[in-house]
Amino acid sequence: MITTEDPGKCNVPKVALTRRWTLLAGAALGGAALLTGCAEDDGPDRAEHSSAADRLRERSARDSAALLARYDATLTAHPALEERLRPLRSEVGRHARAFTDDDAAPSPSAAPSRGPAHEVAAPSVPEDEKAARGALADAERRLADARTKDLLAAPPELARLLASVAASGAAHAYLLTDPAG
Repeated sequence: MITTEDPGKCNVPKVALTRRWTLLAGAALGGAALLTGCAEDDGPDRAEHSSAADRLRERSARDSAALLARYDATLTAHPALEERLRPLRSEVGRHARAFTDDDAAPSPSAAPSRGPAHEVAAPSVPEDEKAARGALADAERRLADARTKDLLAAPPELARLLASVAASGAAHAYLLTDPAG
């Protein structure tokens, strides 16, 4: 290392750029540019359609279909809850459709349907109306919590959808347990 006795001067050694260093640096930069051009595109659109994201979407659609089946079973067992549960059930149907593109998605129709999307076994429903609402609230809460945990692994657009549906589920749980409603 070259040092100078003058403290105001730079103590960095002067390195001459030889032809060998110039060619080596040029080859390294050129190779890096070629490798970057050949790299797989990890853009946001690719992440939205990865196999992990597709599996998460499918599971979320199945979970919504199962929750929809729980609403249907509760409405069948307690028709007096129709006015209170119908808007929430309708929202759950929209959530299920949001997670899938196929036409067999659960429908938020007025009557409980038993189409291909409802091949989920009908859940048991408590005989007491308050307990039935509590069971629905618990199911909504568990699903909202699971979707919140899934946010970490989801690509951006799917994460926004999961967050929105989880927030809606948490609101449903509150409404189902609210004695005034």
